[in-house]
Amino acid sequence: MVDEAPPPGANGRERDREERQRRRALVRANGAKDAAPTADEVIPGAERRERRVRPPRRERERVQPDLVGKQGMQGRLPGDRYVRVHRVQSDDFLRAAPGHLVATEEALAARGTAGRAFGRIKRTLIGAPLSTAAAAHERLTKVKALAVLSSDALSSVAYATEEVLQVLLLAGVGALALGLPIGAAIVALLLVVGISYRQTIKAYPAGGGSYIVAKDNLGQLPSLVAGAALLFGYLVTVAVSISAGVAALASAVPMLRDYRVVLGLGFILLVTILNLRGIRESGSIFAVPTYLFLVGILIMIALGLAKTAAMGFAAVPPPPVTASDLEGPAQSLSILLILTAFSRGCAALTGVEAISDGVPAFQPPEWKNARATLTWMITILAVTFSGITFLAHQFGVVPRQPDHPDGYETVVSQIARTVFGGPNPAYYYIQFATLAILILAANTAYSDFPRLAYFLARDGFLPKQFTFRGDRLAYSTGIITLGVLASLMLAGFGGETTRMIPLYAVGVFTAFTLSQGGMVMRWLRLREPGWRSGLAINLVGVTTTGLVAVVVGFTNFTKGAWVVLLLIPLLIMMFRAIHRHYVRAAGELAAQTPLDPEEIAHTVIVPLASVNRVARQTLAYARSISPNVTAVHITDDEAGIEQMRHDWEALDSDIPLVIIESPYRSLVGPLLAYLDEIDRQRPNDTLTVVLPEFIARHWWEQILHNQTALRIKAALLFRPGTVVTSVPYHLERRASKPALRAEVPVADGQ
Repeated sequence: MVDEAPPPGANGRERDREERQRRRALVRANGAKDAAPTADEVIPGAERRERRVRPPRRERERVQPDLVGKQGMQGRLPGDRYVRVHRVQSDDFLRAAPGHLVATEEALAARGTAGRAFGRIKRTLIGAPLSTAAAAHERLTKVKALAVLSSDALSSVAYATEEVLQVLLLAGVGALALGLPIGAAIVALLLVVGISYRQTIKAYPAGGGSYIVAKDNLGQLPSLVAGAALLFGYLVTVAVSISAGVAALASAVPMLRDYRVVLGLGFILLVTILNLRGIRESGSIFAVPTYLFLVGILIMIALGLAKTAAMGFAAVPPPPVTASDLEGPAQSLSILLILTAFSRGCAALTGVEAISDGVPAFQPPEWKNARATLTWMITILAVTFSGITFLAHQFGVVPRQPDHPDGYETVVSQIARTVFGGPNPAYYYIQFATLAILILAANTAYSDFPRLAYFLARDGFLPKQFTFRGDRLAYSTGIITLGVLASLMLAGFGGETTRMIPLYAVGVFTAFTLSQGGMVMRWLRLREPGWRSGLAINLVGVTTTGLVAVVVGFTNFTKGAWVVLLLIPLLIMMFRAIHRHYVRAAGELAAQTPLDPEEIAHTVIVPLASVNRVARQTLAYARSISPNVTAVHITDDEAGIEQMRHDWEALDSDIPLVIIESPYRSLVGPLLAYLDEIDRQRPNDTLTVVLPEFIARHWWEQILHNQTALRIKAALLFRPGTVVTSVPYHLERRASKPALRAEVPVADGQ
């Protein structure tokens, strides 16, 4: 595999600049047809300052909505008139056609000091935004895809063999010899699953994860089971990979073991930020550690095989073990113990489905590149897992628990120590390369969890926020959600890999089984060319993975697998509840016959704290909506009532004032009760509550004022048939005037 050169203009800023230049050229080419002006045409004698004079309403209505058009303006003198030609005057928009504006990167610039500071931090961490047109350039080559989508599976060799040996050790050191046949069975299972997923990729070139395959062939409930199992599996992938990486680091630097939770949380934060930068850039970042690990592991296996060959392939007897070497009480060798060891070693297969899920992320031809990458991944994984398992047997490696007299040390660390002759640069290279691949193995979940969440949200089973892409064309909501949940899981399990492994494979093999079962139904239903051979392959796959799923669930039930079996039904119930809401909402929001504006009768209520400038401005705005306006003043101060009446009389307004005395010092309750009475009196009117709002000059000054209007807005948010708007008044704003806007308020009535 050879990495392909990036396409011309691959840099995000350069592509956006080229896109803007193209659109400007289009605007110039259509200039005559659209009559797009390039400068203001001013009638002689009109002064520029006169443009600020508010023109008559009929003249104002001539302004075009796409920021281009002519507007008649009235000067200060009766006969002083001029024509103002509107145009797009900044780089914030490009005019592609009449009524069609295109926002540029400049339009995203933050307003305000705090906003600009946050924007600079955001750009530093995740980079400049990418336009939607740049999505085609964010595809992965086979070399980068192997690093991004295979790091989870490839990194599992760092702990899969250790999990097998830890279980076998409960029956004594003699049982460790069974590690070889168990490892061979796991490799055989790996080949079966890999070949089966090659069939899936070909059948679903647009992406064929377990959720899609089960939905297409088995129905809604099996697809939701697969989706729930995979979402939880990806969550455990992040927690297990990060904790295993920290364990590798602690083997090289034992003093760091007490800080494993803090280190793990820091690594999760790092991987989350890197993934927010976009799939192509994260692939470039992760490719180097992945290939450094593969080179180091393959060299270690080659040298280890040479060393054991020099000894005539005679296995070194393992050292005697004590109670500190065991993760539990000693047991006799039994079928159940062997099956438990096999199920724990099946962690080596986690992440195999990632390439099938991520077919759309490949460069064209997507499905062919995905199949080639899957073949390479299965081959490398089989070789490295087999090599480590064989060398662990030949060198008599025994897993060490944290309380071992000689200190905690992973199996890979012991093999590297034996092969390279002690803690030298080659040994530390293996350890830190293992740390890097395990930390970055979480990237596979970061690639597939957001994509699976997108599919579920697209079908209405998760919130629609999971369908939105961020500045860097990544599904930011899914990425951040995964990071938060994985952090909680890692902290909850104390960063111990062994405690989380039983949760690992149950969901993964459930998804494997449903995917292969879906492919069997597809072959039987469509009978496409080559369906007999494909059916045979997937029948073997569904049978094998189904048996493994049962074994994994049975042997690990009391060690945590029951959590997965309980959580999957709960997730399915959540999916269905979300889906019912979206179906119900879509039915109610379906397009109906448009209402006649003349049929709407307004009843406007204006809550006031006092008679001041913002109150007068709010009342004026309310009267522009409807003549049916009522001011409401709620207070618990008897002296304040008289003062309010006096101020209201001085205002000399024809708007009626209602004073509500609240002896229990409540504001929201009496207001809601008053609105209920108005509703009963005028059931056919549209009730509009207009809140006065003043905005302080600085954000911190806003904290100094009471926030009662926030409580009013929150109380009215879920009140049916009520329109809430605000009239903001900006205090001490230089080079600006008080603004009148109708908007969803964040108001302060004081």
